[in-house]
Amino acid sequence: MSDSTHTIPLESLALAFVPVAIVIAVLHLWSRSAKETVYGFARMVLQLSLIGYFLVYLFATEAPWLVLAVLCVMALVSSWIALRTSHLPRRTAYPIALLAISLGGGFVLAMITQAVLQPDPWFRPQVIIPLAGMIFAAAMNSVSLASERLGAEMKRGDDYLTARPVALRAALIPITNSLFAVGLVSLPGMMTGQILSGVSPLVAARYQIMVMCMMFAASGLSATLFLLFVRNSVEKSAEANPS
Repeated sequence: MSDSTHTIPLESLALAFVPVAIVIAVLHLWSRSAKETVYGFARMVLQLSLIGYFLVYLFATEAPWLVLAVLCVMALVSSWIALRTSHLPRRTAYPIALLAISLGGGFVLAMITQAVLQPDPWFRPQVIIPLAGMIFAAAMNSVSLASERLGAEMKRGDDYLTARPVALRAALIPITNSLFAVGLVSLPGMMTGQILSGVSPLVAARYQIMVMCMMFAASGLSATLFLLFVRNSVEKSAEANPS
C-alpha cells in the first residue's frame, strides 16, 4: 500500500469472496445446507454497507441522545441474538439477558471510554460506537454460551449450583483462547487496523491490550450476571419438568 488510508476498490473487494465461494460450494456438496451461510453473507454485506452510511452521519453528530439510542439498540439486539440457541424460554430469558448484557457491557464501556480513553466530548461517537460494538458482541457470545451450557447441564440432571461453574467456564473459552493466541497466532482486528493505517506497532499493542481486557471483562461480567439472574427461572423449570 502506498499510503495509510488505502481504499479497496470494489472489484478488488470482490476477490475476497472467491475463497468464501469455495467453502460454500464444498458445504453444499457435502451437506446440501449452504443456504444459511449464503444468507448470512448476504446479510453481512447489506448490514455493513448500510451501517457505513449511517456511521458517516452519526460521527458528524453532536447529539449525545443519538449515541445513547444506538447503544440501546445494540443491547436490545445482542440480547435477542444471545438466546438463539438457548434451551430457556425466550420470553423469560430475554429480559434477564438484556439486563446482564446492559449492566456488564455498559459498566465495561463506561470504564474504558470515560476512565481510560477520556474522549472529548464524552459521547464522541468515533470512540463510543466501535468499542460498544466489540463489548456487546463479546457479552452476547458469552451469554449465549452460558445459557446453552447451563441448559444442557441441567437437562442432564445436574442441579443449578453444579451446572453454573461449568456454564461460566464454557462461556469464557473463546476469549480465554484469544488471550493465549494474541500476538503469537493472531493480530486482532484493532491492532491490525491501526498497523495498516500507519500507527506504530507499540502504540497499537497498547490499544489491543485495552481491547482484550475490556472483552474479557464484558464476557465474564455479563455471563456471571446472566447466570445469577436466571437461577430462579431455571430451577422452577427443572422442578416443573423433572428428568
